[in-house]
Amino acid sequence: MKAPFTSLAGFRAVFETLPQVDAEAVEAATTRNETLTKPKGALGRLEELAIWYAGWIGDGRPALDRPQVAIFAGNHGIAARGVSAFPPEVTVQMVANYRAGGAAVNQLCRVAGASMTVTELELDRPTLDFTVSPAMTEDELVAALAAGWEAVGDETDLLVVGEMGIGNTTAAAAIAAALFGGTAAEWTGRGSGVVGSALEAKTRVVAEGLERHAEALSDPLEVLRRLGGREIAAMAGAIARARVGRTPVILDGFICTSAAAVLHALTPSALDHAIAGHVSAEGAHPAALARIGKEPLLDLGMRLGEGTGAIVAINILRSAVACLSGMATFAEAGVSGG
Repeated sequence: MKAPFTSLAGFRAVFETLPQVDAEAVEAATTRNETLTKPKGALGRLEELAIWYAGWIGDGRPALDRPQVAIFAGNHGIAARGVSAFPPEVTVQMVANYRAGGAAVNQLCRVAGASMTVTELELDRPTLDFTVSPAMTEDELVAALAAGWEAVGDETDLLVVGEMGIGNTTAAAAIAAALFGGTAAEWTGRGSGVVGSALEAKTRVVAEGLERHAEALSDPLEVLRRLGGREIAAMAGAIARARVGRTPVILDGFICTSAAAVLHALTPSALDHAIAGHVSAEGAHPAALARIGKEPLLDLGMRLGEGTGAIVAINILRSAVACLSGMATFAEAGVSGG
């Protein structure tokens, strides 16, 4: 679907009239869940997940057939400041690895039965160093938001967004600090594996960016434009497209959560269609999830990004939906107690 906006004002307008969950589907799923052959509440959070999914899909007895994992890749000017354990050329190399089927995300998509798309966002033209100037112009931000929007398939019934971009945990930390408050040190973590003096330098870069753009950080989209990256903006655009299309979303790690937090800052209901797939080992991720009100499904010590933690959680949601839609009711099974 082509993005219905050509400016930041147009993107803001998307959030003025968001569709709501299908109350009839929620009621139908709730009623069905109460009659299934199990003690009430015996499947715990799986029951909540299934009803949540049913409400956004608009079917009291839903199916989960067409999950999509949308990966976005972008390069960052701040990578030249030594904020990552890997050089910027790794972004291009990893995109090639995705296309060849050799990355962890490829294997996890196969297990989860998910299709995978990869969108490259001007990898030969990194964003600018946000300690010197805004990372993107307004036109560049709009283009990245639109690329994310347009990457979501019309038939997708569950969306996971992932990213690749050397330096993007630095951008994510700066976004989180700008949106949530606190110091650069509170939000800056190891990312790809920086420690010691390298981590201290990374933290200084985040602090410099916050100071450089302090006058504009009350506007969530200006936060994204000044401190973010093309792939982070594209993730935000894809999550927004899913919200408008009432497509459920599983959020991934810290970078994805920072992208989603921009939408949450625009309007808290923007993320009603999203759940947190996992909490990552990136130190600030639990705090970011708490700020947007999301309880993670899994805690596996993962910190790869790329959508990997959320993809693992697809199988949890599949299990929830299968139980709601596939189990027999007490009446159907001829079991007493319903």
